[in-house]
Order: sequence, then C-alpha cells, then structure tokens
Amino acid sequence: MSDYHVSTKVVRPVLVKLACSLSLGVAAVLATPVASNLVAPALQMDGVNVVHAAEKEKPRRSTRRTPAIRAKIFEKLNEAQVAADEKRYSEAIKLLDALRDKEGRGSLNSYELANLYNMYAFIYFTQEKYEQALTAYRNVVKQPDIPEAMELNTKYTIAQLYFVKEDYKNGVKVLLEWFKAKEELQEDPGAGAYALLAQGYYQLKDLNRALKYIEVAINDYQSRGKVPKEQWWGLQRYLYYEKNNINKVVDILEETLKHYQKKAYWLQLSAMYNEQKREMAATATMEAAYEQGLLEKDKELINMAYLFLSQEVPYKAAKVLDKGIKSGAIPATSKNLELLGNSWRQSQEVKRAIPVMEKAAAKSDKGELWSRLGSIYLDNDEFEKAAKAIENAFKKGNLKRPDTANLVLGMARFNLQNYEGARKAFKQALKDERSKGYASQWIKFMDRELARQAALKDDI
Repeated sequence: MSDYHVSTKVVRPVLVKLACSLSLGVAAVLATPVASNLVAPALQMDGVNVVHAAEKEKPRRSTRRTPAIRAKIFEKLNEAQVAADEKRYSEAIKLLDALRDKEGRGSLNSYELANLYNMYAFIYFTQEKYEQALTAYRNVVKQPDIPEAMELNTKYTIAQLYFVKEDYKNGVKVLLEWFKAKEELQEDPGAGAYALLAQGYYQLKDLNRALKYIEVAINDYQSRGKVPKEQWWGLQRYLYYEKNNINKVVDILEETLKHYQKKAYWLQLSAMYNEQKREMAATATMEAAYEQGLLEKDKELINMAYLFLSQEVPYKAAKVLDKGIKSGAIPATSKNLELLGNSWRQSQEVKRAIPVMEKAAAKSDKGELWSRLGSIYLDNDEFEKAAKAIENAFKKGNLKRPDTANLVLGMARFNLQNYEGARKAFKQALKDERSKGYASQWIKFMDRELARQAALKDDI
C-alpha cells in the first residue's frame, strides 16, 4: 500500500490504495498558524482547529503578568499588518525590520517582540517560506511572560509546520509538549489535535498509537453527536486494514456511507464483502452504486456484470452490458460482445444473443467465438447457420474444444440430412475421451434412424 502522508501544500488530498486496488480516500489533517489577539492573522488550513461550541472552557490558572503593548509600537505593527493583508509582503517585512532595528531589541518588551515575530511568521508562512516561519515562531515562544494562550497557540502552530515540512519526529515531539501543557491547564485539546497526533504517529510507522489517537478523535466527535471528519474515518479504516481486521473495515465503511455517499466507498465495501465471502452483499452493494449512476468506467460496469453472473442473475448482467455498450461506456470489443452474448444466452434470450455473438465473432481472428456461435444457432434450430459457423471456426483454428465443435457440427448436419458429413464429424469427436461417449451415442442413433428410413422405403 502506498504511504499515508501529510502534504507539503496547504491542502492536497492524498489517496491510499487497498491491496484490492480500491482506493481509500484520506486527506492531510493540518491547521494554520494562529496569530495573537493583536495582529490576528488567522489563516485557516483544512480541518484542525476544532471549537466545541457547547463546551465552556475552564479558567486558566496563570500567574503571568504580561507587559502592555505601547501605542506607538501597536501603530507600527498595525501598519505592517495592513501591508500584509494587502499582500504587500516585502513592504510589510521592511516595516517590521525597521521597527525591530530602529527601536532595538532591547527596547521592545517581551510581548511586543512576541507580536513582532508573530507577524514575521505569518508573512513567511503565507509565502510558503516554512523554515523562516518556523524560526520566527520559535522566537515567539522564547519571549518570557507572554500570554499562555499565545504560547500554546504558537506551539501548536510550530508542530503543524513541522508536519508541513514532513519532519514528523519533531512535529510529534512539540505536539506532545502542547498536549502536556493543555493537561496541566485542565483544557480539552480537541478532536482535531488528536487526529493530527494520529497522523504524526502514522508517518513514524507507529500504527498502534496512530490508531489509538484517531479513535480518540472519532469517539470525541461521536460522543457530542457530531459526524467525524471523512479523512479521520479514512485513516482509521486504513489502519484496521493494515491489521487485516476486515470486519472492522466493513463496520467503518458502513458507518462512513451513512454520511459520505461516494463511489469509492461503495466499491471498497463491495470488495470487503467479497473478502468476507459475502458475495450476495458484495453484489447488492455494487448494484446500489450502479442504480445511483456512480459506476461509469467500463471496468466497473463489467465487474458489475460478472457479479450478477456469479449470483446467477444473467439477465441483469446482460442489461448492464447492453446499456453500457450502446452508450459507449463499454467498448464494443469482441470480448465484451461475447460476454453480452453469453449473458443473453444464459438468460434464455437466444434471439438477443445471436446478433451480439455474430458481431463478436466477426471482430475475432480466432475460431472460438465462431464455435460458440454455432452452438447458439443450434439451440435456435438454425442448423444451416450452425454448420457454417462451425466450419468457419475450424478454418480460423485455435479452438479450445474441437471435440465439442465436432459434436455441434455433427448434430447440425444430421438435422440437415447430411448424414455422411454428420458421421465424419462424430468420428472426429470420438477421438477425444471427453466426447467419446456422446459421439458414440449419436452415431448409434443415426444408424438406427437410417435403418428406420430404409425400412420405410422397403415397405413402400
């Protein structure tokens, strides 16, 4: 299976394939840097910052005394903020450099410096200069006596940036420090943070811890009556598949489909039912996807037909194939036409099978399809066509069962009263042990019939 990984882009879904060639859809769970309450450049990446609206935060027990931001410093920071918001990043950096160098690092208090570096980090992050952004955020948390909220948010952002840079070891390390701080403050980290930690452990190939924390995230949402994020179920499903726990994978897919109706999940569920040897459920699941118009590719439609055939409902298989070929979704190749013809034949729809098999045979350079066409003609009492089809089959060659073809040829010629030709065909069939008994019976039957006809002539 391919690796489940966090993208280096802001949002870039990543697919993980099952061994059964069905993709398990998963996406990177990232958050964005959260700036201080002064600058507030609140970028938002996909799906991490979780707010529990129904939950009241417990008051923080802090003894920190944060210094105030002076008005002149605020004005200069705000000027840089405006330039950044208008995407004038070079100008914003120059304004920050001037503030830092003109005022001097020694003249700015810790909170002012924290906001200064926070603004640097925001600008660098926006430009995807992640190493510079990381350096700036590290400078934020180095400052003493900054608000705990700012310190915690920044540490969380640092962990996320490590993930963006695919430095999962450091990302997990910083994230665990953040979790510890949250625990000391008796604050709920939130489901999104557990999901991020699960991804980090996955990337470090610690699948047991990855599973543990993604389930914490999922259970947290479900306990609140919320629907877990699609990518969380994707990671959980993948991890159980890696453990070869197919029953759990099925449970997760069934739950996922209640909320996220996607073709990939129908296909995966059908494949997993097959793994459980639940063929009827596998067919029913694929049929549900088909009825919703989700199956569009020729391989998907052909697979649907094969599933119907395996459940001995050839008429449904024929309808799927017929519709697909007529619409152009399924190429009208010799092989596909043959499958359609055989499906009609198994459905006792011989008249529908014949023209399809004629087209299939005409497209083939081998004799096998002509042999099968001959059998269908024989079933429909079209003896002359049957004989010609078998003769054509022998001309093209490559027959899997020439003995069977000779039996069909013999029966067709017999009904055309070409008894010598029939005898010749039956004698050829006698050479194969698989058809010897049946061919012998036909020769005896033909001899009795010829004797009967001769007796009738003598009586006249």
